[in-house]
Amino acid sequence: MGSAAGGVGSKESRWLPVAGFALVSSANQMLWLDFAPITTGAAARLGVSTSTVGILAEVFPVVYVLLALPAGLALDRWFRPTLAAGALLTAVGAVIRLVGHGFGPVLAGQLVVAVAQPAVLTAVTGIATRSLSESDRPIGIALGSAGTFLGFVVAFVLGLVLGAAHLHLLLVVSAGYSVAGAAVLVPALASVDASAGLRAVGADRSALRTVWSDPVVRSVCWLVFAGFGVFVAITTWAQALLQPSGVSARGADGMLLAMVGAGIVTAVALPPVVANRAKQPLVLAVAGGASFVALLALASVPGRDTGYAGLALIGLVLLPALPVLLEVLETRCGANAGAATALLWLFGNAGGMVVALAVQAVVASTAAAFGLMAAVAVAAMPLARRLAVRLRPPPGVALATNGEP
Repeated sequence: MGSAAGGVGSKESRWLPVAGFALVSSANQMLWLDFAPITTGAAARLGVSTSTVGILAEVFPVVYVLLALPAGLALDRWFRPTLAAGALLTAVGAVIRLVGHGFGPVLAGQLVVAVAQPAVLTAVTGIATRSLSESDRPIGIALGSAGTFLGFVVAFVLGLVLGAAHLHLLLVVSAGYSVAGAAVLVPALASVDASAGLRAVGADRSALRTVWSDPVVRSVCWLVFAGFGVFVAITTWAQALLQPSGVSARGADGMLLAMVGAGIVTAVALPPVVANRAKQPLVLAVAGGASFVALLALASVPGRDTGYAGLALIGLVLLPALPVLLEVLETRCGANAGAATALLWLFGNAGGMVVALAVQAVVASTAAAFGLMAAVAVAAMPLARRLAVRLRPPPGVALATNGEP
């Protein structure tokens, strides 16, 4: 896992940059979803329609699709300044939301944070490669990914505790959290090895061609497309789909918290074990199969009990898939890990948009909507099998290390 590049596998691990990254990535995701639990109340406070408030979250995947690949290439070439810029823009965007009153400053702040998001999220493998010894990288990637999920939890908790009635306080708390994260990460980046784990190659379009030509990378991207698609569709439509069965908005938020909370535990604990035992395809196949069963149960018997049980199960098996796949890319791509990670997030955001829009088309039918998500989840099982075949080296051929034969 990266030891071929300059003998960095034996270096001493530096955990402060990883901790700072987890804080900044959680802040970035929190700012994205701050308004999701309080959409109706926020609309009244800001003097706009509910659909207009939705724009505050919808700008993120649009901007991400535009900037994902440039951000990945920039991280491969200028890792420390690119990630520092992402951290600072996250904090600046959060502060901009406090300027004046009304919808305009909030939208401006969201746009700044959205621009920062690709530079932050795409750095999750790079911060582990450049800060940690080879043996510590799987847990570092898992912790960085868990920071992303922690941002969801913080956003939901702030919405539940403060609500739209205390919107300004919510924005102040969010800004303080974001500034604190940047204050930890930016100075810590000085100790990060800017060249660790990298080959002497130019970070240009050839990097994208190189990673996309790898069938393992393509399999990973399609797995993320399916997994993110299910996750984003659930977080977007769970309340609307379960409301006819008597589940309130607060109850749906509790279910989503249970899903993400359960997922954080396994996202931290499971990936290092999986990496050591080379069981990545098996874990991904189980994630697809278990999510399929849970979604099928929700389609057949929607309600409070199946909601809590089903979403918790989905969180347990689905969220660890992200750090597992990120570790595969870090091991496989080495010098081009930034470009590969950018492709992963690009496919993830695209899957989220496609599946969420497809579910929206049938949202009037709870059975059809959950059934559609179940079909996407089960599609991950043959994809995982294909990944297993592609990860297996031909007889007599040594395993690739960091993208090198």
